[in-house]
Amino acid sequence: MTSQPAESPATPPPALTEVEPYGVERIPDAERTATPLDLFRVAFGGANTFSTCVLGAFPILFGLSFWQGLAATVLGVVAGALILCPMAVFGPVNGTNNAVSSSAHLGVHGRVVGSFLSLLTAVAFFSISVWSSGDALVGGAHRLFGLERGTLSYVVAYALFAGLVLAVCVYGFRFMLFVNKIAVTSATVLFLLGAIAFAGDFDPSYAGVFTAHADAATRSMFWPSFIGAALIVLSNPVSFGAFLGDWSRYIPAATPHRKVIGAAFLSQLATLLPFVFGLATASIIATKAPEYVDPKAPDFVGGLLAISPSWFFLPVCLLALIGGMSTGTTSLYGTGLDFSSVFPRLSRVRATLLVGVLSIAFIFVGRFGLDLVQSISTFATMIITCTTPWMVVMMLGFWTRRGWYDPDALQVFNRRQRGGRYWFTHGWNWRGMTAWWVSAVLGVLFTDIPGQFVGPLGDVAGGVDISLPLSLAVAALLYLALLWLFPEPRAVYGPEGARLVRTADTPVPPITGGGPEPVGEPVLAEPTR
Repeated sequence: MTSQPAESPATPPPALTEVEPYGVERIPDAERTATPLDLFRVAFGGANTFSTCVLGAFPILFGLSFWQGLAATVLGVVAGALILCPMAVFGPVNGTNNAVSSSAHLGVHGRVVGSFLSLLTAVAFFSISVWSSGDALVGGAHRLFGLERGTLSYVVAYALFAGLVLAVCVYGFRFMLFVNKIAVTSATVLFLLGAIAFAGDFDPSYAGVFTAHADAATRSMFWPSFIGAALIVLSNPVSFGAFLGDWSRYIPAATPHRKVIGAAFLSQLATLLPFVFGLATASIIATKAPEYVDPKAPDFVGGLLAISPSWFFLPVCLLALIGGMSTGTTSLYGTGLDFSSVFPRLSRVRATLLVGVLSIAFIFVGRFGLDLVQSISTFATMIITCTTPWMVVMMLGFWTRRGWYDPDALQVFNRRQRGGRYWFTHGWNWRGMTAWWVSAVLGVLFTDIPGQFVGPLGDVAGGVDISLPLSLAVAALLYLALLWLFPEPRAVYGPEGARLVRTADTPVPPITGGGPEPVGEPVLAEPTR
């Protein structure tokens, strides 16, 4: 009887303190040891934080009651989770991040759009995490030890915290996963402990400003404020769109899509915990210490410390430290990873350091030189209006391609080559690019967040923000119309052909130029099960 060859031993997982060797090249199958549960931990851990509490306070800042704010929060989280979750499948299918995967739909050069979006998101949420965590640490130290709450204290707290986050990102995915495993459990326990701490002061009947006794002008602002609050909340799950592939690329390609999508969706539903914590405590602050929720100069962290019982000061500081680490690392890691391919002379580590330093500079400018709330709301608006159309193009492209991709052609940009299936017109797929930028521009034009950011056409709908549904609809219809009217090459659709759209017998230029050997055969994704 012929003996069977012995199976090769599995590659042992790298140590936590071993710097991750991979950039945006396709992760080898043997190294893909992550699971959908790991994706849940990273995505939930990145949002189960103090900075999410800050976003959760915005409905109260906008004048909503607790129940109105809760409705806006649930609407924002659920809508954002539904928009986000399909973006999780690109990582397992292609073994790389979502910006690189977007080469298939925006072109070899058009993939820099994803890099821009990840940079925008990283700066915003890294900054929020450092601001909120640093403020909590300084405030807690002031109450516990009498530390002076001066500029120097905040500068030192921000610098130390930002440096700690940057160090975790440099080590890479495994270390980040380890941090998030701790953060998911510990932050959840601390939030539940906070529910006990504030239970006696919480009053769900907090009415806000839109009461029956309010004047007509105030009441007319209810729906604009409600929609604006929901959009601020929605920006949190949508912000993960450019990053999901960074984490899911370590999941084996054979993993059923429903499990990966489900993990991403549930991770965002779980963020209702920090959102509601922020909403509830903000309503308490508005009642007991209203000076801290003045829309012109809000200080949620200071207000939280002002209403906290003394025994909860230390848990607040721990929550700020753990949660801020989680948000900061998930935001910064992916951008450093992606920019290592945009700038070929930079390794993943050097690109991470560069983006980290730029983000730290913005943190200090935004905190000490600009309106903090205006900065946050403006960045949240830009994230929604620019990222959601890009996600629509990606998801419709995945559907029309039947989940088929050529991993070698996806890496052309990273190797500084030319040609391949996704070269299109000089490296740009003007169909996807046009659908993206037209929808993004319309979204900015029609944005209307009262008192924060109003586009030139923001008042067309009577003060109600219609930017999101408009940009989503335009992106979907325009992209499909362009694919039908101007068919893409047959070669980009793989052996089973296109779904819904037409194709053209356009020749595909060969891949030329220097670079490593091809990463493997084209991938046909397993159907969703």
